[in-house]
Amino acid sequence: MKLVRFGNPGAEKPGLLDDQGRLRDLSDVVADITPANLSRSTLQKIAAITPSELPLVTGEPRLGVPVTGVGKFIAIGLNYADHAAEANLPLPSEPIVFMKAITSLSGPNDVVVLPKGSKKSDWEVELGIVIGTRASYVERADALAHVAGYCVVNDVSEREYQMERGGTWDKGKGCDSFGPVGPWLVTTDEVSDPQALDLWLDVNGQRMQQGNTRTMIFDCAEIVSYVSHFMTLMPGDIIATGTPPGVGMGKKPTALFLNPGDVMTLGIEGLGAQRQQTREFSPAAGTRA
Repeated sequence: MKLVRFGNPGAEKPGLLDDQGRLRDLSDVVADITPANLSRSTLQKIAAITPSELPLVTGEPRLGVPVTGVGKFIAIGLNYADHAAEANLPLPSEPIVFMKAITSLSGPNDVVVLPKGSKKSDWEVELGIVIGTRASYVERADALAHVAGYCVVNDVSEREYQMERGGTWDKGKGCDSFGPVGPWLVTTDEVSDPQALDLWLDVNGQRMQQGNTRTMIFDCAEIVSYVSHFMTLMPGDIIATGTPPGVGMGKKPTALFLNPGDVMTLGIEGLGAQRQQTREFSPAAGTRA
C-alpha cells in the first residue's frame, strides 16, 4: 500500500493511493496515519479494504509527512562508499548515527527555508525506513520484521553549521523544513528488496545525484539492528539511511550550494518523488510553507 496524509499543515487527513494512482480518503477507516496504526493488524485491516469503495479525493491537495506523531528522526551518515570518497572522509567501521530534530519534518513538496545566515545549504536524497513495531536489541535476521514501510527523505543539510561550527552534526541537520518526507509511506509488501532501489536528485533540472541502495555500506537490516542496540525504536520512528554521491559540498572544482529560489526534485524507485523550492528565511514569513 501507499499511505499518505493530505491537507493543510496540522489538519491532514489519512489516505491511500488506489491501483490507478488516485488519492482515496481513509478517514472513515482510521483517524490518521499514527504510530499505533502502523501495527501489523491495522495495516492488514487497511489492506483488506477495496480502494474503490473509499471516497475519491479531487484536486491536488498538499501532502504532509505520511505518518504523524514521529518520535525520533534518526539518520545515518556516510553510508555510501562513493559519497564518503567525495567528502574526503574514511569509510566508517560502524554506522554513523545522528539525529534530525522532529521540527525539521515537512511535507514532500513544502518550501525549504534556508536558515538565517545560511551559506552552505545542501541536498541529500535518502531512503527512509519507517518503524512499525517496537525494536530493542533486535538481531539482523529479525530487523526488517519491525519495519512498516519505506519513504523518500531529503536530508537537507547546512554544511557550515554541520562541519565548521564545532560539536556534532545535528545543528546542520535539524533546521526547520530540513526534513521533507514522503510523498508516501510504501508498506513492505510493495518493496521486495530495499537494497535494489534507484535514487536520484536534480537541482534546477540538472541531475546531481544518481545511485542505488545496493551500494550502501550498511544495509537496512543492519541499520535497524544496530540502532536498536543504542536506543529503543518505536512505531513511527523514521531512519534516513544515507545518501549516494553528488551532494553540493562534493562538487569539483568548486562546491555548489542552494540559493533562494532553487528547486530540488528527487525520488526513489517505487516510492514516489518530491519537489521543493527554497526561499530565504524572513522573520515575517517564518519557517513554514
